[in-house]
Amino acid sequence: MPKINRREVIATGSAALAAYALLHRFAQAFPSRPGESVVPWLDQMAPNPVPDIIQNQLHWEDLDSWITPNEKFFSIAHFNRPKIDAGAWKLEIDGIVKKPMALTLADIKQRPKQEVTFTVECSGNHGLPFFHGGIGNARWAGTPLAAVLEEAGIAGGGIEVVFWGSDVGDVALKDMFRDVKMHQNFARSMSLTDAMDPKNLLCYEMNGSDLPPANGYPLRLIAPGWYGIANVKWLKRIEVRGSRFMNQFMARDYVTIREEEHNGETVWAETSVGRALLKSAPARVTKSDSGYRITGAAWGAPIAKVEVKIDGGPWREATIDHSEEADFAWKIWSIDWPDAAKGKHTVTSRAFDMVGNMQPAMDDPRIAKKHTFWESNGQVTRQVELS
Repeated sequence: MPKINRREVIATGSAALAAYALLHRFAQAFPSRPGESVVPWLDQMAPNPVPDIIQNQLHWEDLDSWITPNEKFFSIAHFNRPKIDAGAWKLEIDGIVKKPMALTLADIKQRPKQEVTFTVECSGNHGLPFFHGGIGNARWAGTPLAAVLEEAGIAGGGIEVVFWGSDVGDVALKDMFRDVKMHQNFARSMSLTDAMDPKNLLCYEMNGSDLPPANGYPLRLIAPGWYGIANVKWLKRIEVRGSRFMNQFMARDYVTIREEEHNGETVWAETSVGRALLKSAPARVTKSDSGYRITGAAWGAPIAKVEVKIDGGPWREATIDHSEEADFAWKIWSIDWPDAAKGKHTVTSRAFDMVGNMQPAMDDPRIAKKHTFWESNGQVTRQVELS
């Protein structure tokens, strides 16, 4: 669809404005066909054994909009889900800073507002049989983090920024050298350079409304391009430190363990989960009078193309829907299935980014030699039966 200049539309009067609104509404429609019905996948998720921790997972067959409504957005709680009185709440900025600060929510909302559409995925998504729906796309709004850090003033030696959440729990660390019990808040960190990225937001709105309690109310970090774990919810404090920060969620948990080959030797590497990885997944198969169609999503990097394979057939390029897109949001893709036959089938997708990287197959060493379920961006295969 050709781009329409908003000023030209307004200048032509109300009739043209109404026409533009109709076209805009059409352009925002999720790619679908009249009268189509969804064919359920055969391989449904296993029952969730931790409903207090993982809630509101995306049901892929229900994916019918580019933006995930707030009430359908997934939620993860590592400790509790705190109930916070926004009127009494303040955000502390301290540590190695020249001017420690304590900002109310009103203080933060008075600052310049910025928005970003960003697909948040939990780094454990597709890593466990009961966890395939830890993903959602939303429009996030808040004030840029960098300006707040600049106002606080980073003092000499500050290299790391720690984001402390209000969620708190008990952690036991016991081995032959340590026997420690800690009552501690959730916390994640990133380098000062990464924290100063102008895209990072102190976010208080999600899809035009206050953050839902389960998604970080009254304030959370939004770090576009990073896995969900880095987007700390229920923020209470930002601390600048002079050394690397290592806690449960930086050094002991959310750590990917891989075998890597170096000069014929196996080297075991442990790396902290950070930036999101290139990925795609089939979302649903639909049937209409014109036949079957497969629809899915791709995310984690600037997407160049998506290919789909049915059973053992050739890879075929899907069509990417460009009516709704943003730099850090998933791309919706679809492909017609004209020669669909009755019976059971497998559907696999793979994404390619703009510099030629391909979403790895499940037998690729990056996936096959990974010994933890984090960062599971291997090609996703679903099973379906056509009647």
